[in-house]
Amino acid sequence: MNDDDGGVRVPANDQARLPEYDDAQLRDLVPAVIGVLVRRGADFASAEDAVQEALIRALQTWPDDPPRDPKAWLVTAAWHKFVDAARSEAARQRRELVVDAEPPAGVVPAADDTLRLYFLCAHPTLPSAAAVALTLRAVGGLTTRQIAQACLVPEATMAQRIVRAKRRIEGLPLDQPGDLTTVLRVLYLVFNEGYGGDLDLAAEAIRLTRQLAALTDGDPEVAGLLALMLLHHARRASRTGADGHLIPLADQDRTRWDTALIAEGVAILQAALARDRLGEYQAQAAIAALHADARQAAETDWVQIVEWYDELLALADSPVVRLNRAVAVGEADGAQAGLKALGEVAPDVPRYAAVAAYLRERGGELGRAADLYAEASRAATSVPERDHLARQAARVRQAARVRGGS
Repeated sequence: MNDDDGGVRVPANDQARLPEYDDAQLRDLVPAVIGVLVRRGADFASAEDAVQEALIRALQTWPDDPPRDPKAWLVTAAWHKFVDAARSEAARQRRELVVDAEPPAGVVPAADDTLRLYFLCAHPTLPSAAAVALTLRAVGGLTTRQIAQACLVPEATMAQRIVRAKRRIEGLPLDQPGDLTTVLRVLYLVFNEGYGGDLDLAAEAIRLTRQLAALTDGDPEVAGLLALMLLHHARRASRTGADGHLIPLADQDRTRWDTALIAEGVAILQAALARDRLGEYQAQAAIAALHADARQAAETDWVQIVEWYDELLALADSPVVRLNRAVAVGEADGAQAGLKALGEVAPDVPRYAAVAAYLRERGGELGRAADLYAEASRAATSVPERDHLARQAARVRQAARVRGGS
C-alpha cells in the first residue's frame, strides 16, 4: 500500500516475522542503500521511494528466503524499482541513460553515504519541521504514517511536508559539504519532539545520534549531544505523574532515574571534554550531569552550574540560556541576584513570566509571584504546562492568603 507521498507503509505483522533483523537494524540499512542509488545516478526523491518499496518486498520475502547480504539485496531490489519507474516515465534522455547504465549485480562497494545523507536531509534551506521529517524518513527509515503519529499531525499533512522537502533539495549533490551544526540541531529537534503513537522520537533521536557518533569518529560535539540526550532521557519516567501532570525537576522521585543511562552519558561527556574542543552541547550536557549527580535537589551544585551557563553563553548566547542561567543564579546567590540576571532578558521572551514568578516566590513576593504564574499559564503552549502553572498560581495565592491572615 502506498503512502500519499509515494512511500510505503510497513505492515506490523510483516515486521514481526522478519528473522534476525529487528526493526531498528533494518532501518539502519536505509541511508546507506539510498546513498548507493544516488551515486548510481538516481535523484534523491526517486531513490528514497524505491528503497521504501524494496523494504516492503524484503518484509514479504525475507522470512522464507533470507539473503546472505541484506544490504546488497536491498540495493538490487531498490535499483530495479527505480529502473522500472524510470522506464515507465522515460520521456527525457537523462533517464534513458540511467537505465542503460544499470550496473551489474554483485558485491556492493563498502562506501557508506550515511553521513552525507544526514547533511542532505538537514540542509540549511529546509525549514526545521521539514528537516526533521526528512531525516526520520530517509535516515531513520520510518514510514510517513509513523512520523505523522510521532509528531502528532495528520498523515496527509506529514506526506505534504515530506514531498515539499524532497522538492526543495532536488538536484543537490550528495557530496555537497554539509554543516554538522545543522545536523545536530535537527537531531536535537527530533529528540525534543517527544513521543506519540507507536514511535518514541526521543529514543529514535538517540539511535540516530549514536549512529552519527560512530560515523564522525567521536566528534566531541556529537558526543556532547548524545550525552545530553541520554542524561535527559534518564529522567523521563519521573517527569510526569500518574495523571499526566508535570513534575518539576526539584520534586522528581530520583530513585526512578535510570542510573545506567546517567553513567553512560557521563562517561561519554567526560571523553568528549577531554578532547578540549568545548561546544554548546557539551556545556548543556555538563549542566545536566550536575543535576543528575545530586541525590537530592538540595545537594545540587548550583555554583558550578552557573559557571557552566557562563561557558554556554560564550558559545551560544540566547534568551533561553539567559532565562535558565537566571534560575541557576537565583538558586546559587539568592532571589535578588536571580532577578538581576533576569533583567538581561526581554519580558516578551517565552517562559519569562514563569521564571520571574519562581524567583519572586523565592524572594517572598507571593502576591506578585501568583500573578506571574497565572500570566505564564495563559501564555503556555501545551496543556500540561498550562495546568502546572495554573496549579502553581493557586498554590502561591493560597500561601499569600494564609500569610496575610496570620
